[in-house]
Amino acid sequence: MIRRLAVLASHEGTNLQTIIDACETGKLQAVVALVISNNSRSGALTRAVKHKIDTLHLSSATHPDPDDLDEAIVNALDSHAIDYIVTAGYMKKLHHRVLTRYAHRIFNTHPSLLPKYGGKGMYGSRVHEAVLAAGDTQTGVTVHEVNQHYDEGDIIKQTHVPVLPDDTPLTLSTRVQACEHRFLIETLAGIVGSQEA
Repeated sequence: MIRRLAVLASHEGTNLQTIIDACETGKLQAVVALVISNNSRSGALTRAVKHKIDTLHLSSATHPDPDDLDEAIVNALDSHAIDYIVTAGYMKKLHHRVLTRYAHRIFNTHPSLLPKYGGKGMYGSRVHEAVLAAGDTQTGVTVHEVNQHYDEGDIIKQTHVPVLPDDTPLTLSTRVQACEHRFLIETLAGIVGSQEA
C-alpha cells in the first residue's frame, strides 16, 4: 500500500526534498500528497510546486484565531487522506485537533540526542553551539513523535554522530544534517514501508 504523507515546513525544505526523492526512487512506499507551510515564501512550497505536489499556506496570517488555524490544518489533512505527517523544520506548535486526530502519526527530527538540547528555542545552530559548549564527544539525530510540548514526544529512533575536536557549529551542523537526511528516510521506511524491501 502506498502511504500518503503530508510535510509541514517553514523554511527551505531540505528534509522535504529528501522525502520527495525517496518516494520517487522507491526508498519509501509513499507519496508526498500535501505540503503545508506557515511561510508563504518558503523554499518548501517552491520545491513542492516543482514536483506538482499540492501546497497550502496556513498561518496566523490566513487564520488569526489559533483554533481556526488548527481546524483548517485538520481539514486540509483529512481532505488529502493523509496517513502520516512529517514536520520538517516546521517552526510552529501543532494544536489539539491535529494532535488528537493524527496521534502517533506525526513525526519530527531533531539534531541532537534528545532529551539533550531540546525544547523551545532549541533548533538549528543553537543546538550545535550547546553541544560544543558542553564539551560532548558525541551528538546525533532523534526521530520522535510530536505532541503538545517541544521535542518531548516519544522517541522512535536515534543515531549517533561523533563530535570532532576541531568542530565548529557549522561543521557539526553540516555533518549532522547529512546524517539526518539518511536517518529520516531509514526510519520512515520502517514505518511506511519501502518498495526496495
